[in-house]
Amino acid sequence: MTDPIGDFLTRIRNAIMARHKVVEIPASNVKKEMTKILYDKGYILNYKFIDDNKQGIIKIALKYDAESKAPAIKSLTRVSTPGLRKYAGYKNLPRVLNGLGVAILSTSRGVMTDKEAKGQQVGGEVLCYVY
Repeated sequence: MTDPIGDFLTRIRNAIMARHKVVEIPASNVKKEMTKILYDKGYILNYKFIDDNKQGIIKIALKYDAESKAPAIKSLTRVSTPGLRKYAGYKNLPRVLNGLGVAILSTSRGVMTDKEAKGQQVGGEVLCYVY
């Protein structure tokens, strides 16, 4: 697999389109941090890290609206790809949906949102946009 983060986002996107309640994804440290951010920002219902003495598995419970059955995640967009990396300094970090969405960045201080990176005055690689 050449793009594990792209695979992570695509599995979530496909599970939402198929109206699944739970999706299983092979684990990595970056994917675990991205999952924590999605949970903290309220885009997913819950998550669980399972150690299977190999790579590990991330189980994500997807979040839907009770009445309209609409998913909490409207869009997951990969920004930086293995073929074309996108970097941003803290002064020109991207704003997703005029501040309503979240950009997830990989910085020298770990994986964080655009707002956290701006607060810590650190830039990095823009991994994806979520709204």
